[in-house]
Amino acid sequence: MRCPFCSFEETQVVETRESDEGDVVRRRRKCQGCDKRFTTYERAEIALPSVVKKDGTRAEFDPAKIRASMSLALRKRPVSVEQIDAALERIQDKLLNSGAKEVPSTKLGELVMRELKRIDKVAYVRFASVYRSFEDVDEFRQLIRDI
Repeated sequence: MRCPFCSFEETQVVETRESDEGDVVRRRRKCQGCDKRFTTYERAEIALPSVVKKDGTRAEFDPAKIRASMSLALRKRPVSVEQIDAALERIQDKLLNSGAKEVPSTKLGELVMRELKRIDKVAYVRFASVYRSFEDVDEFRQLIRDI
């Protein structure tokens, strides 16, 4: 690690501590050139795949967009914030475990629908009706029969 004060390339780790949650490591370092001390932090870098939209454009995966879509479908439904958080976590885990660098938006939509079906059938129907662009009542009937 290069010293931020004198740019000397050799530093010594004097002290190491983990955060209470265990997701960050704090290190106190001492420069071998100027003897000044400084702190560095280590975090795991999680690289979620980018989303390939229907028109071919790519966008960074944004959990806030997924949460907003799910919350809209779950509006006025008896579902807790914890259940939404858990569903979002499962979606992210599936994306991370897939190892893919890109995911089609259609696959992402299907993952959201699967989670909504699991936690609230009404929200599932709401989301599916918009996501699949239902044109008539028969499509609703078929979806409800499938549930």
